[in-house]
Amino acid sequence: MIAPVVDLLLVRHADSVAPTPDGPDEYRRPLTEKGCEQALDLVSALGHHGRASRLLSSPCLRAIQTLEPTARVVGLPICRRDELREWRSGLAPTRDWQAHYERSWAQPGTVIGTGESLAELTTRAGNTVRALVGSAAPATTILAATHGTWISRALLALGLPIDCAFWLSMPMPAIYTLSFDGPDLRRAFGPGLESGQ
Repeated sequence: MIAPVVDLLLVRHADSVAPTPDGPDEYRRPLTEKGCEQALDLVSALGHHGRASRLLSSPCLRAIQTLEPTARVVGLPICRRDELREWRSGLAPTRDWQAHYERSWAQPGTVIGTGESLAELTTRAGNTVRALVGSAAPATTILAATHGTWISRALLALGLPIDCAFWLSMPMPAIYTLSFDGPDLRRAFGPGLESGQ
């Protein structure tokens, strides 16, 4: 007998307003007009994965806005979960942000100011995935809107061969389907992953 699978769909938010020193903070940065259109397009893409039983989101506005059209169609509320939040890098918005991020990927234990190291994010993301899957009823589909760095580090925590290049090439939006049999990851699909890793 095949055990019912829990599917966790990790959704990277759609195109968002770029961070700036004088712009909205990480929690209030919205989607761009293009991002709002992408969020509408996600409704059918997410619908192909079966009926969701739970909709979860990072508390960041851009992640919530990404799931809102889907929430309206399926008639479910979006539950905000702080553990799905963006990486607290400790970096102020700068033009050379990518170089800072690449250094953090090379040295994941590095903490900048009062920020969070990538190693800490990996632990948080991995623990969150395990908790969500562990608390789900069999044959459940959960949609969770979050962020590219979070998804990358969650996949790494699950044992997938993820690196900085994977993170840099991740599109906005992106859907990663993780299928679990109990606590065990059976399949992972999404941009940049080999088919059915």
